[in-house]
Amino acid sequence: MAEHDQDPSLFAAPPMAEQERMVEAVLFASAEPVTVAELNARLPHGADAAEALQHLRRRYEGRGVQLTRIGDGWAFRTATDLGFLMHKETVETRKLSRAAIETLAIVAYHQPVTRAEIEEIRGVSVSRGTVDQLIELDWIRFGRRRMTPGRPVTFVVTQQFLDHFGLESARDLPGLKELRAAGLLDSRPLPGAEDKTEDDEDALPPGDQGDMFEDDEGATR
Repeated sequence: MAEHDQDPSLFAAPPMAEQERMVEAVLFASAEPVTVAELNARLPHGADAAEALQHLRRRYEGRGVQLTRIGDGWAFRTATDLGFLMHKETVETRKLSRAAIETLAIVAYHQPVTRAEIEEIRGVSVSRGTVDQLIELDWIRFGRRRMTPGRPVTFVVTQQFLDHFGLESARDLPGLKELRAAGLLDSRPLPGAEDKTEDDEDALPPGDQGDMFEDDEGATR
């Protein structure tokens, strides 16, 4: 048979229902969020992963698991209102120091931000241990260098940070309630000055910490 006589149906994309099944299978098998580009690379020629994702997202509305966008990727996650059922299976997370929480908040709300800008906002120097701890947790990472004298490196939050708090992007940041629910912030009153640890000596006053998480202003430049 001549090339121009070949049946065009041989190269047609699968029906959308079948594309949904394929996308669903890939997402369930993946431990990490999967991007549209990665899905298109796996699906048959002519398939539209973006459209299949939207159909699949609607199909899972109101179910125990939901299709959630996390940064540039997509993943199935437990419905927010059913998170309490997973409490016993959740590994207890080590609480961050106040210095680390404040630094993380500044990076999240003002990214990309340099160390000097973090110190300017906090009003105190940032210890290397605090930054190293957040990098080790894979909650912040190095961003692009600023095109300014010295070309200082910037810091931004990671996809792991977004995934942990169930955020689609850094525009939807957690407040104090979410941090306490995640076990990262003690709900007890903050200790007095005489009880401060070495990590807390450079922390903001108690009232400023709440304002830091509730204020969603633009990045410092």
